[in-house]
Amino acid sequence: MPPARHARPRAVHSLLAGASAITIGLSGLVLADGTGAHAADVDLITNGGFEYGNHLTGWTCSAAVPETTAVHSGAFALRSTPGAGDTGECVQTVTVKPSSTYTLSGWVLGPYVYLGARGTGGTDPSTWTTSTGYTKLSTTFTTGANTTGVTVYLHGWYGQPAFLADDVSLIGPGDPKPSPTATTPTPTGTGSPTSTGTGSPPPTGTGTPTPTDTPTDRPGLPKHLLTGYWQNFDNGATVQRISDVPAAYDVIAVSFADATTTPGGLSFTLDPTLSSRLGGYTEAQFKADIAAKKAAGKKVILSVGGQNGTVAVNSSASATTFADTAWALMRSYGFDGVDIDLENGVNATYLGQALHSLAARAGKGFVLTTAPQTIDMQSTGTEYFKLALNVKDVLTIVNTQYYNSGTMLGCDGQVHAQGTVDFLTALACIQLKGGLRPDQVGLGVPASTSAAGGGYVGPGVVNNALDCLAAGTNCGSFKPDTRWPGIGGAMTWSTNWDARAGGGIAGTVGSHLHAMP
Repeated sequence: MPPARHARPRAVHSLLAGASAITIGLSGLVLADGTGAHAADVDLITNGGFEYGNHLTGWTCSAAVPETTAVHSGAFALRSTPGAGDTGECVQTVTVKPSSTYTLSGWVLGPYVYLGARGTGGTDPSTWTTSTGYTKLSTTFTTGANTTGVTVYLHGWYGQPAFLADDVSLIGPGDPKPSPTATTPTPTGTGSPTSTGTGSPPPTGTGTPTPTDTPTDRPGLPKHLLTGYWQNFDNGATVQRISDVPAAYDVIAVSFADATTTPGGLSFTLDPTLSSRLGGYTEAQFKADIAAKKAAGKKVILSVGGQNGTVAVNSSASATTFADTAWALMRSYGFDGVDIDLENGVNATYLGQALHSLAARAGKGFVLTTAPQTIDMQSTGTEYFKLALNVKDVLTIVNTQYYNSGTMLGCDGQVHAQGTVDFLTALACIQLKGGLRPDQVGLGVPASTSAAGGGYVGPGVVNNALDCLAAGTNCGSFKPDTRWPGIGGAMTWSTNWDARAGGGIAGTVGSHLHAMP
């Protein structure tokens, strides 16, 4: 597999096309043909058009007012202005029926506008867009067997301009909401402060103490991990046996598993060219080296994916195949777990199912890491972030690839350029405030300029970013308002490129991580 793991920007939202619909009256009741919502379904949103009461009736908002000029329909819409520490969120809790399918939609305008639902009892949906004209967002979800209420939300992004929303609806089984009584317009009215303090993207910190949640099970691993990918191929970097990987690496991710012809299926073969370059590195020696690393307290896992990885887990059948074949490889080679580095999309539901099944078989000591691209972790509504939260109970660490990215938004709402300490800290902050434990957040960096197309930072910059997140020291222009002394660690692509570059990651970053309190 080629070593450079190039970012492939993908749309992290999709507008789900439903059946043709006719909107009747201000209640937003939808009648459609058999391919979408049917006549028995109703709109469960109260005041989805923001036309009644104080025009925010039914909604709980942090920074919203009625909008009378730029509306999608009717006389009013919602205008909300995010702040530096606030997404401008509006929420509404709705009564639903268990094991039922619902379609959530709304018309929005502005930069980074999100629409979604929480507490569905299944995979919580979220979709977003950036637009200069009203654009329809739509998503679907199915409630859990015991779910009777969900919270619908709208929000923008930290520090961004105001966003507008109108004609929000939630179509599905239930009792229709009566329309509130209209009153005199109150343009200066605002909703009451939101009480949830959570969101997607993540809530910002308020200067409160670091969360106290701790790892559920990390036997044999230090508090701060150094993860390195080991290349099962020769691409110009230093060729290595597993035994050649420096002891500074706590987790070694063998790159990569191969896809089989069966959906979700995995296989692995030691590369014959690499074996030849190493003077005849046999499979038996490879397994013996893995066993020796494990005896020394290290973890060796099998990475699934890479830039050209084609493993797809998007059904129950493929999830079962993934778990079965991954478990067989773990037992055959002695791998402690798996790394998910799929760069062409993941399905949080089915891959989560596969990983939970695999973790249950492996038991105590199972190691699960992921290496999403930066675009994949910009919001809790993306599939990769959903996956991380879905498997949080068995997840060791997420090592986001902070390279090959260009510029990205941080949790401060500012655009940051790759290759800087601010890029590492402001983007990691999104995950730290989005539901992952501090020990589950790592900084993925290239070992040299040859290891990636862009985004290289020196080992000293990586250490500064770790210090900034853990203790609020050595920060750049961005300084988080919360400290995370339990920050998970760092990852590099790859141990081979690090060796070629003189071992700066193993020597400088590794020693720094292991000296951190």
